[in-house]
Amino acid sequence: MKGIVFNEFFGLVDETFGPNMTETIIVDADLPNEGGYTGVGHYDASEMQSLVGHLSARTEVPVRDLLLAFGKYLLKSFSRNHANYFQSCSDIFQFAQAVEHQIHVDVLKLYPDAELPRLAPTLESETRLSLLYRSSRHMADLAEGLLLGAIEHYGDTVDLERTDLPDEDGDQVARFTLRRR
Repeated sequence: MKGIVFNEFFGLVDETFGPNMTETIIVDADLPNEGGYTGVGHYDASEMQSLVGHLSARTEVPVRDLLLAFGKYLLKSFSRNHANYFQSCSDIFQFAQAVEHQIHVDVLKLYPDAELPRLAPTLESETRLSLLYRSSRHMADLAEGLLLGAIEHYGDTVDLERTDLPDEDGDQVARFTLRRR
């Protein structure tokens, strides 16, 4: 997982719970790098899972809720820092289809060691799009938060439904279905 994701997580924790909480969970997690993440560095996803788990224990906010909130927060950051991707799409359907075939391709050009989830989009009709999510990091809650953030970003009247599917070859698998109202 790229260091920028950790740094954005710390930004969320700082804003929501205060900088003291950020320092506390870094100490609690007993990280090998003591919470020092470079934006382009690559770090084990288990470190993020540990940080989120410790934050949940300290705040009594369920891990799922924290990851959903982080996904929305991260989407806002991405939309500010990578506006060209968001401006090139007119709605959540176009954006969701661009993630795997445009955005992830560009990310891998810049960061060949990035471990990205796989998102297979299927446009089923003008009002229905499904995304099949697969990841060894088991962070479908974060992906769901990113999608919810994108729905908000585009102001679309879209419902998001998530169906958890059986794991395959160690990957978490989930289907996200977006339906226009």
